[in-house]
Amino acid sequence: MIPDISQYIPSIGLGAKMMIDAFPEKRIILTGSSSLDLSNKIGEPLTGRHFTMTLLPLSQGEMEVSRVELGWDIENFLIYGSYPEVLNEPDLEKKKKILTELISSYLFKDALALEAVRSPDTLLNIVKCLAFQVGNEVSINEVAKTAGTDVKTTAKHLDLLEKMFIVKKVRGFSRNLRNEISKKAKYYFLDNGVRNAVISQFNPLSLRNDIGALWENFIFMELVKKSGIEGKFDNYYFWRTHTGQEIDIIKESDGALTAIECKWSREMVVVPSLWKEAYPKAAVEFVHKGNYLDYLLS
Repeated sequence: MIPDISQYIPSIGLGAKMMIDAFPEKRIILTGSSSLDLSNKIGEPLTGRHFTMTLLPLSQGEMEVSRVELGWDIENFLIYGSYPEVLNEPDLEKKKKILTELISSYLFKDALALEAVRSPDTLLNIVKCLAFQVGNEVSINEVAKTAGTDVKTTAKHLDLLEKMFIVKKVRGFSRNLRNEISKKAKYYFLDNGVRNAVISQFNPLSLRNDIGALWENFIFMELVKKSGIEGKFDNYYFWRTHTGQEIDIIKESDGALTAIECKWSREMVVVPSLWKEAYPKAAVEFVHKGNYLDYLLS
């Protein structure tokens, strides 16, 4: 196994091919903190001879604790995320330091080394814009204006952040109904703790006004992790119309649709009438703090 710096090793793909040819009975694992150069460098030499696996932060189903313990610790998951090092640290102040260091050393180090990002401040400003817009549609023009840069640079940085496994882009769902929005996108953070570290916000839930965004980000990523662990090729979208009707998450699994509304409270939500008319066979789920483990652990 080659450690978590594979993307920095010159001709890593050719080197891996030589090792495989010399030791065909061995299994070689190349790990890297970024898909940017690693995929490119191993792609051609190992065509048809390699498999790519994305390792996400731990899911609720992977933690060896009871449902009751998971429920007790939900506030920490929403605030500090689920990277293994963070989970294993009981001290909250040390959790903050780990996440802050992760942002400063990993985010900028890889970005600067692999993509020649000229302005770390611009990249940070773009990430902060995304952090404040979790759960909302993102306008590249507005992000560019807020970050003090141009649209082309912003689009490049957004693509970079996705390749670095900081955020995940989600498009609007549409079956070509005239009133549906399909060209805009949302961006979720792969880990809540990273999102909060970007904006230096680790206050308890009782002192926050972004619980809805934290909850939606958490549920979305847990669903994505669950699909990956189960080997399912599920697609995830959001749904919104030009008239303002919307649904947080649309899951498409083998052609079947499920509309998922994420609410921290147990308050029931009315499904938009246009959605019911357009997709009468779609299932509808309301995921709140009282029932979320039923979906994530089933």
